[in-house]
Amino acid sequence: MSSESFANLCIFHIMDGLRDGLSHFSQISRTALLYAINPGDPLRIYDPQGLLRDHEPKLKEVYLDSDAWKAGSNHDDNTRLIEVIKSKDLALAGLITCGARSSSIFYQRWFTEQHPNMCSTGPTESWMEYAALMLSQDFAAQNILRLDSSGHLLREYSTHAVRDYIVDQRNRIMGWDTQLRVYPILDAILGISKTKEEGAWARGDLIFIEPSELDSLEYLAKFPENERPALKNHKHVRKLLQSVENSSRKLVSDGKCVVGISSCWPTNTSISADFKGEWGILQRGTEPVCSFADATFSSTNYRPNLVQLEENLLEIKLDANNRHDLFQLANKMVASATHQSHGCTLVLDFNDTPVKIAGQTLEEPLDLRDPEIRGLARSLTKLDGAIHIGKDVKVYGFACLLDGKAVSGENRARGARFNSALRFTAKHPNIIVIVVSSDKPVSIIQRGVELTARCDWTQHFACVSTPPTLAEWIEGQI
Repeated sequence: MSSESFANLCIFHIMDGLRDGLSHFSQISRTALLYAINPGDPLRIYDPQGLLRDHEPKLKEVYLDSDAWKAGSNHDDNTRLIEVIKSKDLALAGLITCGARSSSIFYQRWFTEQHPNMCSTGPTESWMEYAALMLSQDFAAQNILRLDSSGHLLREYSTHAVRDYIVDQRNRIMGWDTQLRVYPILDAILGISKTKEEGAWARGDLIFIEPSELDSLEYLAKFPENERPALKNHKHVRKLLQSVENSSRKLVSDGKCVVGISSCWPTNTSISADFKGEWGILQRGTEPVCSFADATFSSTNYRPNLVQLEENLLEIKLDANNRHDLFQLANKMVASATHQSHGCTLVLDFNDTPVKIAGQTLEEPLDLRDPEIRGLARSLTKLDGAIHIGKDVKVYGFACLLDGKAVSGENRARGARFNSALRFTAKHPNIIVIVVSSDKPVSIIQRGVELTARCDWTQHFACVSTPPTLAEWIEGQI
């Protein structure tokens, strides 16, 4: 096999594993790579799914109009396997990037999508650093038998990415002098999260404090050293969490056992898990790192993603105050329905005279600017049927039934709420419908089309030909 074919095969397996792993950790994700194997080689670009489209001007400015990206490199230095490059120049909207140099690959810059509902980009950046390391190692080893295993490692890297990010951040603050071991902590969090107590999922806070800092805390209750529940006993810790549910209290652990109960605040080196039932949030200090559910880690923050609604509201002729109020109200109502795990449908009607919808009408519309009415409206989302809201930020009806003729975009897997909304909006173009499913997905629908639909990107199942140079790619895109 030629060196060029081997390089292509390396890049394909690494990128395929990275893309698949990130797509499970976050939403469906695309990846791309800029690289030059030797200092004198032109930069090449592998972007099979068009992630970098529309970023050509910035790429041209940084990589073709200047050689600054080459500065500070020593390709012959074999003492360092890989060096991560921090670049302030390459700020591409909606993208996460990671650059690296190594003795086997002069330059590589990885790209992926920054989804709007991510807790943190940190684990994804750590994941991309590992992809750069694996690519450098495979290039150096020149062993074709390693390639498939490298892709598998990247696919299953989520827990390691979370661990790597937490360790890196803590080391920057306190150095290597730490007794907290992150892997056992992550294992315990996942184990507790999938352990029910009397049929209920875990709720409450569990905080991990550096052992040297434990004596400085004020405890509401502290356990004798020889009777402290072991962290690996997930069932016992799950039972203890009942003592801190719905309160500011926290279970305090030293990473090996539960030390006691305290109302302490997180420190910048602490690690904490906020169990919220079927899911939870992992934090370093006060900063969210990722979420966890179904015994896996994820980047989502479980907040409703209504970016598409916000953009569409800007295109509709509305009073600025009404536009702001509608978006905020929709956001809170969707969040309430999502966190309480019941579905709901919101009909946002932008007609001057609201359309007639079959359902429970009202003698007088309810003004959602009234805090008490807002609370009532959130409760009304639990009823079967849709809530009808006008552009004047008033409720005109609830338990509404949406009807219409069949449309081409219907999906039997999505249920009655979704398909009814498609039919209804196809019939009424000046209406936006928000559908919240009980299993969390939020769909925004207008004119019979789901605005939040995800694209099915073409997946490549074979080795790629040699990628084009960046100059050729930019010329072909313009």
